[in-house]
Amino acid sequence: MFMKNEYLSVKDAAALLGVTPLTIRNWDSRGRLTAYRHPINNYRMFKKSDVEAILADFKPREKRSKSGLRKLSVAYEDEVS
Repeated sequence: MFMKNEYLSVKDAAALLGVTPLTIRNWDSRGRLTAYRHPINNYRMFKKSDVEAILADFKPREKRSKSGLRKLSVAYEDEVS
């Protein structure tokens, strides 16, 4: 059922999106990202296509740190407004 190249673990999805694994779990509980459970170990698995769709919705934005240096960060499209 779970093809290795079609599904991502929480850690892999987080790395691809540049967020923490906790953020991925929160998005799952809020319904922004659908998790599928592995039939043997019950771990959360995410369709690679779903994660890539969220990645396409990210918009780059510039932030300044306390030191005044510019940092590039991303914001989820729904959170920008």
